Amino acid sequence: MSSHKRFGLHQVLSYRKELERLRKLEFAAAKRNLDDACDLLEQEQRNAARLADEFAANQEKLTSVVDLQLYANFFARKRQELKVQQARIEELDQMLEVQRQQLQAATTEKKVMEQLKVKQDAAFRKEQAHKEALLLDEIAVQKKGQE
Repeated sequence: MSSHKRFGLHQVLSYRKELERLRKLEFAAAKRNLDDACDLLEQEQRNAARLADEFAANQEKLTSVVDLQLYANFFARKRQELKVQQARIEELDQMLEVQRQQLQAATTEKKVMEQLKVKQDAAFRKEQAHKEALLLDEIAVQKKGQE
């Protein structure tokens, strides 16, 4: 006798699930971007350290002021590139935090809707059980009256 009643806010729940899925994708993309930027910074730092070691090893061979100036300019440019990459990492980290907060909000909203659905389903089942009990009582009364 118990028929299944559709959740009245089914479309809202579907929207919340889709929004959470999109937020997860955005968060994953932001995390990948941050990881890539960190990897690039580490690679550039290793390259700069290797070049500094090469410069130190070859410093005695450099006699020209022009060569020394070229190395100095190169290292200054490398330091600036590393600072720019570090700033980019900080920016990407802030973007990741924003994405994390948006994902957390979307997940919370979806869970609220799911809890509402569970409560409405439980209330519906309770109501159906009550109606069924009333019907069985009525049948019992009618049978007793026929005897």
